[in-house]
Amino acid sequence: MIVKNVKDVIGTDLEVKTDTWLSRRVLLKKDGMGFSFHETVIFPGSETHIHYQNHLEAVWCIEGDGEVETIADGKKYALGPGVVYALDQHDDHWLRGGKEPLRVICVFNPPLTGLEVHDEEGVYPAMSDAA
Repeated sequence: MIVKNVKDVIGTDLEVKTDTWLSRRVLLKKDGMGFSFHETVIFPGSETHIHYQNHLEAVWCIEGDGEVETIADGKKYALGPGVVYALDQHDDHWLRGGKEPLRVICVFNPPLTGLEVHDEEGVYPAMSDAA
């Protein structure tokens, strides 16, 4: 059994911060679960271009508000507590923070190693087993 506390990630290299979001990577590839599990906070008023070409992601919104917009069709979806969205088609999208911090729980498949950051196209690279 694996038991972890997100508080143990705070202040470590597994807490990744950018100008638009903060990600706490709790379960990772090395844990052997076949997915990774993260707590992420999207900052109010922010906008992030994301296009996970190498990963599928499911996101459960826990608190706050925001919006996700799929670039291919321009559809916008309001985000708030209880909303789940899944990027099942490697959807190219904009993720926007609202008036309050948007706290979400994310699952990635294949799992992240914890070292990933978005490149200029909004992509997380496919990391090797050695990473």
